[in-house]
Amino acid sequence: MTKRIFLLTMTLCIVLAATLSSAAETLPPENLGSLIATALADNPELKSSLSRWQMFVNRSRQAGLLEDPMFMFKLQNMVAREPLAFDKDPQTAKVIGITQQFPFWGKRALRREVAKQEAESYKWALEERKLELVRMVKEAYYQLYAVDKSLEIVAKNLRILSDFTTIAESRYSVGQGVQQDIFKAALEKSKLLELQITLKQQRTSLEATLNYLLFRPEATPVGRIADFRLPTLSLTSRQLKERAFDQRPQLKSLTTLANKGETARELALKESYPDFNLSLEYMFREESMNDPGYNMFSLGVTFNLPLQRERRQAMVAEASSETVMSREELNAFKNSIAYSVNDLLAQMERRRKLVELYQGGIIPQAEQSLESAVISYKVNKVDFLTLLDGRVNLFNYERELYDSLADYMMKLAQLEAVVGMELTASPLQVNPGKEYP
Repeated sequence: MTKRIFLLTMTLCIVLAATLSSAAETLPPENLGSLIATALADNPELKSSLSRWQMFVNRSRQAGLLEDPMFMFKLQNMVAREPLAFDKDPQTAKVIGITQQFPFWGKRALRREVAKQEAESYKWALEERKLELVRMVKEAYYQLYAVDKSLEIVAKNLRILSDFTTIAESRYSVGQGVQQDIFKAALEKSKLLELQITLKQQRTSLEATLNYLLFRPEATPVGRIADFRLPTLSLTSRQLKERAFDQRPQLKSLTTLANKGETARELALKESYPDFNLSLEYMFREESMNDPGYNMFSLGVTFNLPLQRERRQAMVAEASSETVMSREELNAFKNSIAYSVNDLLAQMERRRKLVELYQGGIIPQAEQSLESAVISYKVNKVDFLTLLDGRVNLFNYERELYDSLADYMMKLAQLEAVVGMELTASPLQVNPGKEYP
């Protein structure tokens, strides 16, 4: 009685798990291109980076422009005893004037160039953020693929274990088997159900990640990922590095910052020259004390004395340090790109070879071994443990196959982010109704 209740409970759990796992299958397959387009259009962090770039573009438009002129009006040399009388003294006058500051020649152009280069660096930072976002979407997409395939494999193995249980019960009922085989099968089912719970939690987390990247409501369901074949990468390691050095936005951003530092140093050197203020005044006079009261005007120029040499030397040193910092960051980043390209290519090659090995050798051999073990167990030539070992081996190999497929595509996404461009067409999708491989 206890055994039957236990088996009934296991059966109900399997049915419930199968019902939950079919939820994603009722949705249409997800399209990677559409997901990426949505992320690029709606992601708030990307919009923030866009606004930051536009902010610095508008700031660069202000740089190099002249300051507003200063208008002046004054009543000059008024008589204290008669403050409103303008004809008591020939020096009394109403004066208007205008003053304009002019930086030393070349400073305005350099300030404009510094601001322009800073804005340009944020433009490339925006492009780098796009690459990062696309990589994250692709990684979540292919992680979902691996999890969904694992869920399918778990469901298939639960059915296989049900068949094993039926066989064990039949042999036990005729006195050819032992009751322990039945409990072993039930234990394996429990382990698979435990794994199924973990995989479902992983899928829920990956759905949340994808919805976060696409800025969609957190409860938006994510459909299954269609099967695919691995794309071919034709570029060599050297060609990939050359493309990366030419295409990677972060390299362009660092190059722009280095150029900005050099321009800022030129501007700092220019600060040793004075800025000028030109002024024009016009005096309205009244006739008084036999003075005809002719109107007068004045022209003047003032300029600062750049005597604070220590401050200006520090400005030059600051700009020089910024240039050196950017150049060294650029060199370090190029070195990082070279390492990443070699490392990712090696990992991709390993995964491709594993896929070929699993598809062409290990999995077919494991299937044959399991089939042979089932036949031998029915005729009492092998024990139940051998049967379970064959099932576990096939289960692990199938999971490794799909993990390798997904990991290859994730490494390809990382390589595309390193190089700064898409390297292949979208992976070829196979018939969703056809079992793959």
